[in-house]
Amino acid sequence: MTIHKEGYTIIATASLIIGGLVFADYYFLYHTGIFFWLALLPLVVFYYLIVQFFRLPSRSNASSSNELVAPCDGKVVVIEEVEEPEYFKDKRIQVSIFMSPLNVHANWVPCEGEVTYAKYHAGLYLVAWHPKSSTENERTSIVIKHTNGQEVLFRQVAGAVARRIVYYVKPGQQVSRNEQFGFIKFGSRVDLYFPLGTDIKAKIGDVTKGNETVIAAWK
Repeated sequence: MTIHKEGYTIIATASLIIGGLVFADYYFLYHTGIFFWLALLPLVVFYYLIVQFFRLPSRSNASSSNELVAPCDGKVVVIEEVEEPEYFKDKRIQVSIFMSPLNVHANWVPCEGEVTYAKYHAGLYLVAWHPKSSTENERTSIVIKHTNGQEVLFRQVAGAVARRIVYYVKPGQQVSRNEQFGFIKFGSRVDLYFPLGTDIKAKIGDVTKGNETVIAAWK
């Protein structure tokens, strides 16, 4: 377990601020006993949650090249046939994974292949489970063309709390298993769009682990 690079600045800043508050708590309230501990406890909990949010577990994916893995930790909240209007402009199977603030927020590529599309969209900050969040919230859309010629689109979607989406890939880049493509700060969702006929392994309510849980397989 390590700390993700996206957390370095935030954790360093939090360390300075919370460290100062702990010092002030000790200086002014230590002699009061219970009030000192009542002030100290929320500071320690808040700092722990910040560090926990940016944790990066060591995970190695061993699934077959024909399988697609979850790009993030979270819970499957949507599996449905929809019209994908941005890139494919046709019917696709959408699988959406909701990420709570307690989940690991690193994002892994779901399959190996070539990045054929990557675009950032500024937008709103509707709650992540809102039906229009996939098309109106701040988001990025990334498409990977698998070695079998099929393409999958996955979309990082900001929520009411997440206000910064980071992605590292660009068109023409070759990506492989166990590689991260981005990070979403402070809770949101990832939508995936598969070709019709894809064998969807996930079910509504399933809890996923990024780079480990198999959610679909090519036919």
